[in-house]
Amino acid sequence: MDRAASLLHSVFGFPDFRPGQAEIVQAVLEGRNTLAIMPTGGGKSLCFQLPALCRDGVTVVISPLIALMRDQVRALKAAGVEAGALTSGNTEEETEEVFAALDQGRLKLLYMAPERLASGATATLLRRVGCSLIAVDEAHCVSQWGHDFRPDYLRIGELRRMLRVPLAAFTATADEETRAEIVTRLFDGEAPATFLRGFDRPNIHLAFAVKSTPRDQILRFAAARKGQSGIVYCGTRAKTEVLAQALREAGHPSVAYHGGMEAEARRQVEIRFQREDGLIVVATVAFGMGIDKPDIRWVAHADLPKSIEGYYQEIGRAGRDGSPAETLTLYGPDDIRLRRSQIDEGAAPPDRKAADHARLNALLGLAEALKCRRQVLLGYFGETAEPCGNCDLCDRPAQLFDATEAVRKALSAILRTGEWFGAGHLIDILTGNATAKVRERGHDQLPTYAVGRDLSKAAWGAVFRQMMGQDLVRPDPDRHGALRMTEAARPILRGEAQITLRRDTVASAGEREAVKAQVADEDVGLLSLLKARRRALAEAQNVPAYVVFPDRTLIEMAERKPASLDQMAGITGVGAKKLESYGAAFLEVITGASETLHPARMRLVGKPEGAVFDRLAEVQLALSRGEDGTGKYLSCTHSTLRQIAERRPSTLAELQDIQGMGVLKVERFGEAFLSVLREG
Repeated sequence: MDRAASLLHSVFGFPDFRPGQAEIVQAVLEGRNTLAIMPTGGGKSLCFQLPALCRDGVTVVISPLIALMRDQVRALKAAGVEAGALTSGNTEEETEEVFAALDQGRLKLLYMAPERLASGATATLLRRVGCSLIAVDEAHCVSQWGHDFRPDYLRIGELRRMLRVPLAAFTATADEETRAEIVTRLFDGEAPATFLRGFDRPNIHLAFAVKSTPRDQILRFAAARKGQSGIVYCGTRAKTEVLAQALREAGHPSVAYHGGMEAEARRQVEIRFQREDGLIVVATVAFGMGIDKPDIRWVAHADLPKSIEGYYQEIGRAGRDGSPAETLTLYGPDDIRLRRSQIDEGAAPPDRKAADHARLNALLGLAEALKCRRQVLLGYFGETAEPCGNCDLCDRPAQLFDATEAVRKALSAILRTGEWFGAGHLIDILTGNATAKVRERGHDQLPTYAVGRDLSKAAWGAVFRQMMGQDLVRPDPDRHGALRMTEAARPILRGEAQITLRRDTVASAGEREAVKAQVADEDVGLLSLLKARRRALAEAQNVPAYVVFPDRTLIEMAERKPASLDQMAGITGVGAKKLESYGAAFLEVITGASETLHPARMRLVGKPEGAVFDRLAEVQLALSRGEDGTGKYLSCTHSTLRQIAERRPSTLAELQDIQGMGVLKVERFGEAFLSVLREG
C-alpha cells in the first residue's frame, strides 16, 4: 500500500484517498476477487487504475461506454500512464498503436468494449500480453433485468475462468437482487470481498415534474442554467436530434449523441463536450453518456428512465466535482404506458416480468413521492436518511389529500365499462362529458356517469396518472392500452384501505396541462390534421409554426369544431388578420369544405352584425322578385347590407338614407329589413 499511496500522489496528484478507496485498493492489490458499489463520482476508477500500476502485467478493463473509455484513456495518458482502448470507435491508426504498445510490453491498462469478448481471439490476445487482472466497470449490466449489454457481459465470468486471474467489479448502483446476480454471474457464486460505500450524492438536487409541454419545460430548465454544461436524456434517437435543434435555436450550444451516429461524429461530440464550457449534449438513455466530466452542472430527463438504477446512474453524471448540481425528470402517463408495455410485450418469463414491473414501480414511487425524494431513493438501496433539504419536495412539501373516494369512482368506471377503455374515455364518463363515444356505448346511463364533476378534467388526469404510478391500474397491451385494475386496487375498491394522493400535482396538472387535457380521445385525429396544416403553412412562409397559430388555438379548434368563419372568429388566438389569412384553410380541415365570403361580409365575421347581415341577405333573396315572385328583380349590394347591419336604422326614412337604398328598394325590402333589425 505504501507504493500505491506514493503513486496516488505522484501520478494522480491526490494527497489522500477518498473515504472508502483505500480498503478497496488494498483488496485488489492482494489479488482478491472484489465487488465495490460506490456512488458515481466517488472515485471508483482509481480503485482499479492504481492497483494496475502496482501489479505486473496488463489490467483489462471491460466497459460498455465508449465515451468513458476514451475519456479515461486520455486522462491516464495525460498523467503519464500507458493506456489504450480497443473499441468500434477507434481509427485504424489508434488500433495499431494499441497493439504495438501491447507487443512492446508498455501498456498497463487496456480498455475493451464487452462485445469484443464474443471473439475467441480476445482470450488468446489477453493470455499473450500477460493479463493479470480483469476490472469490470458498470458491473450491473450483467443483471438479467433487461440491460442491453447483458449478452456480452455474461461472457466475462467465462473469461475470468479461462485466464485464471482475479476480477474486480465496480458499479455505482445495484440493489440486493442485482448484487446477488453479479456474484453468481461473475464470481461463480463465490462471495468476493464486497464494499458498499453508500449511495447518497448530497450535492445533487432531485426534482421531478409532470409533462405538460416537454420541449418547453426542458428549454426553460436550460434557460435558467444558460452557460452551464448539461446532459438531456431522451427515450429515442429522433428526439435527441429534435431537442438538440430546439436548444440551438434557443441560443444554447447543443449537440445530439446516440448510437445511430457514425463513430467519428460521436467522437467529435465527446471532444467538444470535454473542451467546451456550457455545451449541452442530448443523448439516448439506452446508449448512455460515460464521459467523466467533473463540472456537469445539470442532468435532465425528457422521458422517464427504465429503472431507478438507470435514473441514479444518469443523474450521477452531474456534480462529480462535489459542487451543487441539479436534475429534472419529466414523466407522464404516456411514459408509464410505454414502460409497462415494454415489459408486458417482451419475451421474458412471467417471474422476470413481475420483477421488472416491481422495479418500475420503485421508480414511479420516486416520481410520485409524498415525502423527501432522497429518503425514497436511498430507501430503495437499503439506506435510511433524514429529509435532505435538497429536493423539490423538501423545497415545497407535497400537498396531500384523501383520494380514496376519487380512486373508488375511477375503479368503478373501469370495471363498469369492462376494462376496455383508456383514461380519456373514463374521464369523460366521470365528468359527464356526453361525447359521441360515450353515448354510442350507453355509458351516459352508467351509475358512475357524472359522479366526478367535483374534479376538473385535468385533475382527473392527474388522479389516473398517480393510480398508474402506484400500480393500481395498468394498460393492457391486448386491449390497445385499455386500463385494467390490479390486485393492489381491490382493498381500496372494497373500502378496506384508503389512499393518499398529491393535490399539488393535481393542481399543477391543471395549470400546465389544461390545454392538453381538454382534448378528448376522439379529437386527437383532428388535432393532428390541424397541426399538419399549420406546419405546411409555416413552412411555405418560412416562419415558426406558432406564428400561424399556437397549440392552444388549434386545440380549441379541435374541441369546438367551428362550422363557419363566424364561429372560427370566436376561437382564442384567431384575430381578424389571422382569420383572413388562415381561417378558410383551417375551416376546410374541420368541415371538409372551404367557405368564401365577400369582403364586406368578412368585416362582420365574429360580430353580432354578421348574423344580422346573413338574415338580411336571406330576406332580400326571398323578395328579390316581390312577394308574389313576378316583380322586377331588385337586390342590394353586400356593402349596403353591411351598412344596414352596422347602422341598424329603425324607420323607413333612416333606411332610405343608407347608400345604395332608394325608394324602390325601400318599398320592396323596407318592412322586412326593419323586422329583421328589431329581432336582431
